[in-house]
Amino acid sequence: MPDTKFNCLPTIIGSMPHTDPEKACALINHYLMNIPAWPQLPKRSFRESMSVQFSQGFPGIVEKDNCIYVDRSEDLDEPLEELYTAYLDNDIDKYPVGADYAAGLHTFLDQTYPKPKAVKGQITGPISWGLSVTDDGKRAILYDDMLSDATAKLLRLKAGWQEKELSKISKNTIIFIDEPSMASYGSAFFSLPRERVVSLLEEVLGGINNIKGIHCCGNTDWPIILDTSTDILSFDTYNYAESLTLYPSEVKQFLDRGGAIAWGIVPNAEDRLSAETVSSLKDRLEEAMAPFARNGISFRQLVEQGLLTPSCSLSLLTKDGADHTLELLVGLSQEIRKRYR
Repeated sequence: MPDTKFNCLPTIIGSMPHTDPEKACALINHYLMNIPAWPQLPKRSFRESMSVQFSQGFPGIVEKDNCIYVDRSEDLDEPLEELYTAYLDNDIDKYPVGADYAAGLHTFLDQTYPKPKAVKGQITGPISWGLSVTDDGKRAILYDDMLSDATAKLLRLKAGWQEKELSKISKNTIIFIDEPSMASYGSAFFSLPRERVVSLLEEVLGGINNIKGIHCCGNTDWPIILDTSTDILSFDTYNYAESLTLYPSEVKQFLDRGGAIAWGIVPNAEDRLSAETVSSLKDRLEEAMAPFARNGISFRQLVEQGLLTPSCSLSLLTKDGADHTLELLVGLSQEIRKRYR
């Protein structure tokens, strides 16, 4: 496993409230010098929304009226064959993420960075993408074996392309697979067998050569995530800290094999932000870690194999709110590293 001893350095999940990629990147570069991450800008364009941003090149995909869907009336055989050929050849350059789909990424790649410890990117996961994108009959493509398999293979290639581009900034790359829909696992809304979920996740993870993470911003069946080949488990600690404490032995095994936890401890809601300080968030983080310390995992290990992040996307905040979030995040990271160094 790659080196995941981050010592609770700060980074972000991805989305920012800005429409100007230069200003978003400037804010990130100001606060996140150690682990900068490229900004997703869903307010800038429909194409930068989570379900659309990585859709470019998917067989039969149609953009219409600020919506995307797969048109089954098209002949999908040829584009599917092209996708599978690229997959078998690992031709990651055939499916890049274009600048009109990710202005923040392309602006980020043009910046200069003073030797960061790592650089982070992110991609929508196959479960969340497959649930949010439908065919022309309004059926989620996740439940079509052929299209869900194609989804995972396309995302795998895009993750590999992104990793290659980010490695020009730092050889230590981190790619998160964002899976908010995993919060619905086991509900009537989400009826996919565990084995299929793991298979789709592993397909995408397999395309990432360096550090890879999975982010879920709600409660889920955490052993599914912990049992994958991911190096980082990222979760909304501010709102769902107790959900992970139900699995102390699984978390210990994950950490003992070199895994890391990204603690999403800074809230991403304006009203919550106004009520928090670095001191209050430090107390809250230590409270979240304490159950694991009582089950044989030292605070030092939790800190050493930890990242600090906002609870989730910052895109719903004001620009001042995003600035304040990053200020709290960096201040908290400094306090934690001072306390447990």
